[in-house]
Order: sequence, then C-alpha cells, then structure tokens
Amino acid sequence: MTVKKDSKLFAVTLALLTVYLFWGGTYLGMKVAIESMPPFIMAGVRFFLAGAVLFLIGRWKGAEMPRAAEWKGAGIVGALLLLGGNGVVAWAELRLPSAIASLLVATVPLWILVFNWGGGSRQKPTVGVMAGILFGLAGVAVLVVHPGGADNKGIDTIGILALLFASMSWAFGSLYSRTAKLPASPLMSTALQMIVGGVLLGIASIFLDDWTKLHLTAISLRSWIALGYLIVFGSIIAYTAYIWLLKNAEPSLVSTYAFVNPIVAVFLGWLLADEQLTTQSWVAAGMIIAAVAIITIFRGKSASQAQPVARKEEGKLQASE
Repeated sequence: MTVKKDSKLFAVTLALLTVYLFWGGTYLGMKVAIESMPPFIMAGVRFFLAGAVLFLIGRWKGAEMPRAAEWKGAGIVGALLLLGGNGVVAWAELRLPSAIASLLVATVPLWILVFNWGGGSRQKPTVGVMAGILFGLAGVAVLVVHPGGADNKGIDTIGILALLFASMSWAFGSLYSRTAKLPASPLMSTALQMIVGGVLLGIASIFLDDWTKLHLTAISLRSWIALGYLIVFGSIIAYTAYIWLLKNAEPSLVSTYAFVNPIVAVFLGWLLADEQLTTQSWVAAGMIIAAVAIITIFRGKSASQAQPVARKEEGKLQASE
C-alpha cells in the first residue's frame, strides 16, 4: 500500500515538473523559433502537427470519430485560443521579451474570472478572489502605464496591448469551451482544437503577408530545434501530463502551473536569452504572479462547493500551451 502511494506521489510530482518546465519553456521556445520563422506560420505548423499526433493517439485509445458539430465547436475554440491567443503571443514576441509575454499571459485566470462574473455567473468571486483580481489588474497597469524595458528603448506598448488582447481571447475561448459542442475525449477535443487552430493560423498568415517573409534556407538550426521543442514537449508531452494530472491530482494543485510557468519563463529568458528586466518590470512581475497565486488559493478553498465546474474550467484553460 505504501509502495503504491509513493509511486503515485512520484508520478504526480514528475507530471507537475513536466508541466512547469515544458510549458514555462514555450515562451522562450517561441521567441527562438520566430527569429527566422514568420510567427503565424510557425504557430500554424506547431499546432497542426501536434494536433495530428494527438488525433492519432486519441483514435488509438478508442476515441470516436468527431462529428461535424464537434469540428465546428473545436474550430471556434481553436480560433479564440490558438489564433487570437497563441498566434498573437508569438507575434508580440517579435517586439517584447519572452519574460514579459509570460507575465501577461499569466493573467488569463484573472480575465476568466472577470468575464465569468461579468457574464452573470451565479458563483460570485469571494473577497480573496476579488482582491487577487484587483491586485493583478494593478500589476498589469504598472507594466502598461509606466513600462520598464529589457533595454534603454523600453517595452513596446503595441506589443503589450497585443498580449492583453491575446490573454483576453484565451480567457474568452476557455469560457466558451465549457458550453461548446466538443468530443467527450479531452485528448480528441484538444486534437481538434489544435488541427483547426493550426489551419486558421495558416490562413491568417496569408493575409498578414507571412509567406513573403518565409525563406526555408534562411531558417536557422536553433529555430528548427525550438519548433521541435514546441511541438513535442510543449504541445504533446506537457499536455498529456496535464490531462493525466486532472484525473489524478487535486485541481488546486494542478492549477499552480498558472503562476509557476511565468517564473520558469522569466528565469529561462534571463539564463538563456540574456533578457534583463528593470525594477519596474520586476515589481509588475511580482504583483501579477502574487495575484494569480491569491486567486488560485482562494478558488481552491471554495472548490468543494462547485468542484465539477472548476475541474472542467481548469481542463480547458491551457489546452494550447
């Protein structure tokens, strides 16, 4: 009995570390990949290939072939999460450090609560959650209103606004996915979102003139390696670990990725990409991460009152990482 319990603890710990490290590394991975790849083409290839692999795995594990309505639902979710969310994040990293991108994307849980509350949810935020929301918005304001920079030129305001848009799109897509017609299998559901999202990113790349900037011979080896990392470790392995955690660990524990990932991203950006943040940015970083931690803790305390809803929401939150 003790051996079985220890094995379960080891598996949960390993899965959590996988999600923490691999998802935290996707921001730097995107930054390196778009050094010599147009952002929307890169994101489209990433998600289409990862989605195709997950689709085959889902079918191998016995998932039913998706119906037309499920493809439609997945298409809408994929457009919000991957096109408006991840695709815009990749574009914004042309103008901003990966550390800043990870911090603003960390506000997704905050926007989910704001949109859910504004949409008339019967489950009102507790005082602790509301404090976390306000503190997080204050952190965003510190970053946006008086931005610090990775260099003397400061942080690009358009890039920050793009990331805020991406975070809101991601949050809205996460909420919509709760009522969308999607496959019963979480693996197949995510596969469809990635496949359709990848196609939509490819279409968007045509209108954004990405293809005229694509030169295969000019793509560096480090960008190819980064793309491979995003596909294999970011979208396939880490997501599979996340799905397993949802079934084998407490939701409040699993949701800690929301504030651990930006810490990992900031550290990797400093260590591997020489991204230097000013005092202003560090203050904003601390406020945003603390806000997400506060929201996570207080949501965990009230999870017993609405556990099925909380579990479903968390399961949809970062399917595109």
